[in-house]
Amino acid sequence: MNIFFIIIGAIAVLVVSLIVYRSIKVNRQNRQLNEQRYERIKPLVDKLESNENLTPEEIRPYAEQLTTRETTFQLLTEHNKQSLFPEDLNNLVSGAASNLANWLEFPTELDACPDEMKHMERVTFDFDGKNNLVHYEVFKYRVNEPHWAAKDGWMLGVVGPFFDESNPYDFPAATFSRVSSTVDKVTPKEEAKWVHENIAMRR
Repeated sequence: MNIFFIIIGAIAVLVVSLIVYRSIKVNRQNRQLNEQRYERIKPLVDKLESNENLTPEEIRPYAEQLTTRETTFQLLTEHNKQSLFPEDLNNLVSGAASNLANWLEFPTELDACPDEMKHMERVTFDFDGKNNLVHYEVFKYRVNEPHWAAKDGWMLGVVGPFFDESNPYDFPAATFSRVSSTVDKVTPKEEAKWVHENIAMRR
């Protein structure tokens, strides 16, 4: 009997140790990612905080980059300079693409910004049977070798929910990608439905 309890105790210690290690590792990776994200936009932050005159041409490179687009819009809004943001990127799809790219970068998700991303379609649901509509923007994305997910080809990501009155860079509460959902296995509508029922409606 003592041996049984020793084995159970050893397994419990191992499980707890793995959980603690994973937590420490993920926290360290998140900290490193946040530092990298800050470094990407630091020149823009410095100029905004020193009240330097900025031109739309200076803003565009930050807005065009998926990983800095969303933050750039937020920074400009905070400094009341959102008029400098490129008009062609001031739309729901562009904002959603940046939000998905940032979400995928987390070490607990894809751990990388996609090498390629394309908008597929908007999927709409009547979520309460009273013609109150919610919208989800569905994207396909892929990564190149040597990333572990390169072999899966085009994967699906969903951003939302949005409403008819949503603004381009409103925060979507249910951005998600199962990563294993590839375009040859799941349709955009099926993936949006899964996210709506399993992520958005459970928050």
